[in-house]
Amino acid sequence: MNILLTSAGRRGYLVEYFKEALQGTGEVHVGNSTPLSPVFYYGDKSVVTPLIYDEDYIPFLKRYCKENQITAIISLFDVDLYMLAQHREEFAKEGVTVIVSSPEVISVCNDKWETFQFCKREGLHTPKTYCRLEEVEAAIGAGELSYPVMIKPRWGMGSIAVYQAENEEELEVLAKKVKREIFASYLKYESAFDEEVCVLFQEKIGGQEYGLDVIHDLEGNHCLTVVRKKIAMRSGETDCARILEDEKVAAVGTAVGDALGHIGNLDMDVFVTENDIYVLEMNARFGGGYPFSHLAGVNLPKAIVKWLRGEALDRELVIKKPGILVQKDIRMIDITGCIGEEI
Repeated sequence: MNILLTSAGRRGYLVEYFKEALQGTGEVHVGNSTPLSPVFYYGDKSVVTPLIYDEDYIPFLKRYCKENQITAIISLFDVDLYMLAQHREEFAKEGVTVIVSSPEVISVCNDKWETFQFCKREGLHTPKTYCRLEEVEAAIGAGELSYPVMIKPRWGMGSIAVYQAENEEELEVLAKKVKREIFASYLKYESAFDEEVCVLFQEKIGGQEYGLDVIHDLEGNHCLTVVRKKIAMRSGETDCARILEDEKVAAVGTAVGDALGHIGNLDMDVFVTENDIYVLEMNARFGGGYPFSHLAGVNLPKAIVKWLRGEALDRELVIKKPGILVQKDIRMIDITGCIGEEI
């Protein structure tokens, strides 16, 4: 069994997790659109792919899978998820399982305006959200919203172009700044779907932030919800967290998963106030917080390998170390032999 991780970037730890899960019975291949990818150091084989929106991207992946006997594809990047979701049936006909949710589910997660609408339909608490500046100004004037207001890309990730406006002047200036930064980054691809409303304005919620891994099997059935209390953040990702057995917070994640019907992992962010739990964001993939769950004893890569083989699980999806406090580290690697000489 060979597994291809696309848009793998710096997720070297996931390559190691899947290698351990395969136990020498297959290879872990990694792909990214640039050779300057630390993950190439970890993969059994690596490949530089076309850009996701390149017309040859999907044909390239199909050829690669056929030539390298790939069993399954798992993407680690939001933009890539939507593209693969649209073509997963084509891969299936060629014997390749793309472990990704439906295009409808990916759209709800990638588009923060759709996330807001989904939460409202499901009766979930979520920050008040607007996608037009005049609507925000009207809400503030009517006393329905107050400063500070969070301004962010509607199709955003990695905390790119996220700002906090403290007054009317900052609101207008930062809204323009966010739009400029969107179209100067890879966020421009999804934002091009609707340039007029690609900037989002959101109520700021106080309270404690939590991250959740809501794990489903390959048929979309709920298996486990892991709750981690965020202690420290860095560059939009959790830097330090404690794994908790919090039934109240976990129940919100489980309810979201049941309503959404995603495949595999759903990475969620919620804020817990004195009275309510607010759903902020959802990512239908392995998120930057998954290693915390893994170190607590949850082994989703091994579960995925077993599901692909049609085997029953043992204790792969059990929190074996509740209460564990985990801190991310930084290490340097030599990628000289992993890339071409042209750089």
